[in-house]
Amino acid sequence: MVILLLKLFLAPLLVVASTLAGRRWGPEVAGILVGLPIVAGPILFISYLLHGADFAGRAASSSLLGLVSLAAFAVVFSRAARRFGWVATLATSWIAVLAVDAALSVVHVTAFVAVAFTLAATVAAMILMPRIEPEHAGELERPSPLWDLPGRAVATALLVLAVTAASGALGPQWTGLLATFPIAISVVAAFGHAQHGPAVTTRTLAGLLTALFSFATFCLSVAVLIRPVGGAAFVLGAAATVAVQLLVVRTRGALGN
Repeated sequence: MVILLLKLFLAPLLVVASTLAGRRWGPEVAGILVGLPIVAGPILFISYLLHGADFAGRAASSSLLGLVSLAAFAVVFSRAARRFGWVATLATSWIAVLAVDAALSVVHVTAFVAVAFTLAATVAAMILMPRIEPEHAGELERPSPLWDLPGRAVATALLVLAVTAASGALGPQWTGLLATFPIAISVVAAFGHAQHGPAVTTRTLAGLLTALFSFATFCLSVAVLIRPVGGAAFVLGAAATVAVQLLVVRTRGALGN
């Protein structure tokens, strides 16, 4: 029952909260929040409850490689959004993610080497992102339909259920790769593209990329600590994630000044 509740409520609630924060503080904030392990964390934790520490540790190491696919998603979606509607953009981006995941599924490296892959991919994605256009007055003032937040929650829950249901059959490598599948950001980016256009979507995805540093910290913490300390690795990983993200935001602010 606890596992079912985690699947059905935690990730969707976090997506809704991220959406509300984005409406208050801007799309980049929403991108940062959904770029945190708000979906991968529950998926890895569910894997730990179902399959044990060794499975979850290997899945967390694989999730570090999956962040390479997440960086690719940000670039492909932001560029495709300038030419296509949200359906074609999302389909193109998911194909790109699955292609990268398929290539990475045969790569077996230590967690620390996987972190190096993630950092390199994140920096490359930041360089390849399209130019972020300045925000225009009234760009986000158009009211969202009443079904917007429930629609985001339902879409997120369905995607989480699909990924976690397959985890036992896929094994730890693919479970880890799919734990970082762009579930939350797909929902936020697709809704944003449909309602506000590609400029807002690009700012959201730029925020996502800045969150990958702290996301990698979470995955590395779980991969390294899950065997010696068990479930406490998720608490320690979450604390490290928040600390790193605050450091990234503060560093960006200092560089901006």
